[in-house]
Amino acid sequence: MDAKLAGDMWKAIEPLHAVTYFSEECRTANKEAGLKGYWMGYFASRGAPLGAVSAGTIEATFFGFHPARVRRAIPDAWGFASPERILAVRGAAAARALRRAFPGIEDVAAETAPRLHEAVMAADGAGRALFAANRDLPVPDDPVEALWQAATALREHRGDGHVAVLTAEGLDGVEANVLAAAVGSGTAQWLRESRGWSQEEWDAAVAALTERGLLANGDPTEEGRALKARIEQRTDELAAPPYDVLESPRSVYEALVPAARAVSKELPFPNPIGVPPVESS
Repeated sequence: MDAKLAGDMWKAIEPLHAVTYFSEECRTANKEAGLKGYWMGYFASRGAPLGAVSAGTIEATFFGFHPARVRRAIPDAWGFASPERILAVRGAAAARALRRAFPGIEDVAAETAPRLHEAVMAADGAGRALFAANRDLPVPDDPVEALWQAATALREHRGDGHVAVLTAEGLDGVEANVLAAAVGSGTAQWLRESRGWSQEEWDAAVAALTERGLLANGDPTEEGRALKARIEQRTDELAAPPYDVLESPRSVYEALVPAARAVSKELPFPNPIGVPPVESS
């Protein structure tokens, strides 16, 4: 599977996964499970497959968040709701959100969930902690929930690879966000505030990237744009192998597009997770 198709697959599965962050169903489920506030719900729900891990584990695997933002939620979250309790509600809530956003999701799930699960099971988990933790979860009986879980696992597979590329390029969490904002992958204010960085920390990262020749007057240089393009290309290349087991990955993508497009209407654009609107191709 080529990197271009892997990038397209991400654009299709990311909106399906992202209901867990933005839908009322999922935010309510986190609250009813006992979690306090949006960020505790985010870190604990996304991190629950890892178990009751430390704040440091969340900082390392999620990447890009200010440590203080993480530590206001973790490990306290596990005292309000165990990972087992969170896992019992997060997929079901996501399935409810998907059914509401796209009534035809049942047919999409029947066609694509088993095939995406096949890709999940074929993927290499080495160095991919969030992916491996999600892969080890039981496949839900509910086909829509199974679709969400497979999309989530593949999304985390790509994300784990993306973090590896960022760190290999010598970018820390705040610098990665600054570069993303500079090339237009989200607004600077939204990325800075959603990740919890102060203006002073953001400005220091701008200065560091300027010294590296990646920014000039806050705008990306040719070298900065080339680096960002290289990061995205390499991320897509690393995300591609799981789909090689599929007989026709393009047909899976095309089957997902209507659902992803419908769900995308509920997401803010631009958004702090950087996903663009999905398009058929």
